[in-house]
Amino acid sequence: MAQRTTSTPIQRANVRPGWDALLLILLTVALVRIDSLAEAAVLPTLRQDVLSHPLLGGLLPAAGIAAMGERSPWPGEPVGLLLITLAIGFAFAYLLVDLARPARWRSRAKWILLTCVLATVLFLPTLKLVLLRQQSGPASYTHDGGVIQTEATIDYLLDGRNPYREDYTETAMAEWGFDEYRTALYHYPYLPWTFVFSAPFYLLGQAIGFYDQRLVYLLLLAIALALAPQLMGNERAKLAAVMLLGLNPLMGLDVIFGQNDSFVLAWVIFSLVAWQRWRNSGQTKWRVASVLLFGLACASKPTAWFLAPFFGLLLLADRPELAKSGWMGLLRAVPLILRRVWPGLLVFGLLVGPYLLWDARAFYDDVWRWSSGQGETGYQIWGWGASNFVLMLGLVTNRFGQWPFWLLEGIVALPLLLWFLRRQQQNNQPGLALWHYATLLALFFYFSRFLNENYLGYLLAFFALGYLLSEE
Repeated sequence: MAQRTTSTPIQRANVRPGWDALLLILLTVALVRIDSLAEAAVLPTLRQDVLSHPLLGGLLPAAGIAAMGERSPWPGEPVGLLLITLAIGFAFAYLLVDLARPARWRSRAKWILLTCVLATVLFLPTLKLVLLRQQSGPASYTHDGGVIQTEATIDYLLDGRNPYREDYTETAMAEWGFDEYRTALYHYPYLPWTFVFSAPFYLLGQAIGFYDQRLVYLLLLAIALALAPQLMGNERAKLAAVMLLGLNPLMGLDVIFGQNDSFVLAWVIFSLVAWQRWRNSGQTKWRVASVLLFGLACASKPTAWFLAPFFGLLLLADRPELAKSGWMGLLRAVPLILRRVWPGLLVFGLLVGPYLLWDARAFYDDVWRWSSGQGETGYQIWGWGASNFVLMLGLVTNRFGQWPFWLLEGIVALPLLLWFLRRQQQNNQPGLALWHYATLLALFFYFSRFLNENYLGYLLAFFALGYLLSEE
């Protein structure tokens, strides 16, 4: 009788490919497809501008350009097509490496290939648009608020003018977007840390004659991607974290065109890494660093504020008896939380306070009233959320109409906040905190005046981190 053989867990692991390889292929294909469709839709002169650019056009042999012809797979210009070809090739190589033995060199090869994929689908395409913008003008090949307007606010800052009091009708912003929806010409809705942090880089760029706000975003994102694996415990989770942050199809497109969600994302990741080091080492300096970095995230964009309640609970991670003792225990812990968060409150106050003292009305008008659609130049009802029902049911006469979205937001968000705080008390871990944060913010935006697609990319990043951290 033939003897039955069974495969060991190690043998099965070597036969079956890892889920990280599948994830890399999915994200790479999704990002290059979305990016190519976006370029085809909004950049009609892309091919001509690439070929006429002194650097980009010079990278390609004339015979190769002629062989490609006027028509080609999207994107319709040779540099972008070659970058996609390289990215797909690197992703396919990752598949082969994942199946290879021995394992001692497999990990290093995976990280090298993942870095190559990130370079060819995210960093180099962004730099391509940066170069094209320098040739075609400041209102081209970029996003209005994250790049054009933020650069204008840095100019105002360096000139001693209040970015929240000034308008942007005499800047490159006036050349971007649809005429009827250019209300941002009269408002700067972001918080000061965005332009204050960027100002030194802007001065350096002015000195060398070259600057684009996306260079700051790329620098911070690169650092965040390098640090994010420290949050994870096993190799596949580390790789997946970098993939899901760097190859996030929606946020990746936003980075390429210059929206600023990656800016606040980076500061939150820095804060989480410092928090992790505090928990691993017990050294107070890392807890203080985490709080300071979270304060900077909150001084970048209000989307970070929704993490504050859950972050406050995380600061009780060394005092589980307080975190788990119900609502009364949480109330008793408030003084301790305040003693631990004051560095973050201080840095937030130092950045935001001067503009409140300078002109509180202008600051409030730009950061809050505009986004809530108030005033003659308030933001329109927009995006992919429930506000579309308000439009379709004729509850407002046009996209600039007033409707009490704040009521729906409160009805949904407040009970969720209380529920999520109670859940986190029972399991006070960063993965759950991030999952609660992303869910709360998602539902708040869904019932708000606008749910823009870039918010979904930001939310996906935190859903991914929350899931991976919860699996540890």
